[in-house]
Amino acid sequence: MSIKVNENYQNLEQNYLFKTIAQKVNAYTELHPDKKIIRLGIGDVTLPLTNKVIEALHAAVDEMGHQETFKGYGNEQGYDFAIDAVMKHYQSYGVTLNKKEVFISDGAKSDCGNITDIFGDNEILIPDPVYPVYLDSNIMCGRKINFIQASQENNFLPMPNEVEKKSYIIYICSPNNPTGAVYSKDQLKQWVDFANETESVIIFDSAYEAYIHGDYPHSIFEIEGSRTCAIEICSLSKTAGFTGTRMGWTIVPIELVCSGTALNPMWNRRQSTKFNGTAYIIQKAGEAALSPDGFKECKEHIAYYMENAKLLSDLLNKKGIWHTGGISSPYIWLKCPNNMSSWEFFDYLLNELQIVGTPGCGFGQQGEGYFRLTAFGSRESTLEAIERLEKAL
Repeated sequence: MSIKVNENYQNLEQNYLFKTIAQKVNAYTELHPDKKIIRLGIGDVTLPLTNKVIEALHAAVDEMGHQETFKGYGNEQGYDFAIDAVMKHYQSYGVTLNKKEVFISDGAKSDCGNITDIFGDNEILIPDPVYPVYLDSNIMCGRKINFIQASQENNFLPMPNEVEKKSYIIYICSPNNPTGAVYSKDQLKQWVDFANETESVIIFDSAYEAYIHGDYPHSIFEIEGSRTCAIEICSLSKTAGFTGTRMGWTIVPIELVCSGTALNPMWNRRQSTKFNGTAYIIQKAGEAALSPDGFKECKEHIAYYMENAKLLSDLLNKKGIWHTGGISSPYIWLKCPNNMSSWEFFDYLLNELQIVGTPGCGFGQQGEGYFRLTAFGSRESTLEAIERLEKAL
């Protein structure tokens, strides 16, 4: 008898969104090698690491070269200095955390997928459109997926009154990827109340919280009642440009209990068993990024990206094209003009304007007819893209 495999993988979408995009772009480039392509698709940062982060990395590397300061295995949960830095960051938003509740990781994507390990066979509630990791990681586990539809009618902010009242693992991302929509405190309170009433658990992805502008919650733990129903996952990828440096964290409150079992020690055991911890030099860089001077530098980079977003948003407003995002998010989520489908608009931008974005249908059925642009390019390339769009939209 042959070895059994996890057959749930057969239920995954085989044509991965960004692979398809790359194939289309490569095919176009082979035919038109002289054309300059502007990439406003994949949400990767382009500015280099800040001065404080680089200084911390160099200092930590030097430490690793001396016997008296060399570091081997660290705590799987993170070094105290990195945990303290995260706690102080949350204090700036009025959130007080227990040191045992903070788990340093190598990024939000990893923890969004790995958090499934501590849960049994529960029903999952995911917004559509959605960041693919929430969906795919639960399909891999064979769990039943329920979708809550985000749409132009609800400003891509679905609410709990739109779903059946029962227990779920609920995924919420605010500011949202891909739509850039942001929940208010009152709206998040409704989700927290729903979760407590139905004995659900919210997995709250706050990876873009540093981009928030205005009176919106940066953390779900700003909401009363959230400590008994929510886990928060965050990252320095977009906050400090750590997409290639890799550091994030997950917060599991002491009070969070499911079926009589506390989840904090379960996550602690999971990490202790399956994770060796984030590298010392990276945690020193993360500490520097979250320090007062370091975070000031990060905010300067964020302001640069958000100016790009504003320029794109201003153009769409001028052209009368409906969109969300661009105010508290580096993403612009727009309605495709002239009733084009998502892939039709992708092909139009690539073939006619040499601009690459992301078809909304790649994030779910509700994304059909919409399109995502990112503000992570250079100012020069963003302005050039706007010039091309100005003439064609």
